[in-house]
Amino acid sequence: MSRGGKTTKIHAIVDALGNPVKLSFTGGNVHDSKAAIPLMEQIDISGRVMMGDKAYGAKEIRNYIASREGTYAIPPKENNPDPWECDWWQYKERHLVECFFNKLKHFRRVATRYDKLINRFKSFVFLASIMILLK
Repeated sequence: MSRGGKTTKIHAIVDALGNPVKLSFTGGNVHDSKAAIPLMEQIDISGRVMMGDKAYGAKEIRNYIASREGTYAIPPKENNPDPWECDWWQYKERHLVECFFNKLKHFRRVATRYDKLINRFKSFVFLASIMILLK
């Protein structure tokens, strides 16, 4: 939310069709990777491929996924001294989460963040996610 100098980030896990599975909200000053593990703890990731951009390539996140018997398709940063392999064919499917956020932004109230209170904003994001699921 952009009113009063405060911002809110939306974090999402989507399924293979791009439908939302779990949503999380943090302050604008929180790095994306800090919300990854608490969000993944809410679902069973065993046997699943978790995809993320380079911001989610922290060793802690990769170890968490591996310890829960999941795999990941996260590319290493260019300056990483110990790069790992990334399955680029699987990584191409990461666009589904970006498509979900694009669909979410079609709801003007989410895109412009009219709501001053986080509870109202979260409520409308959940409502918009339900509308996306119903289409």
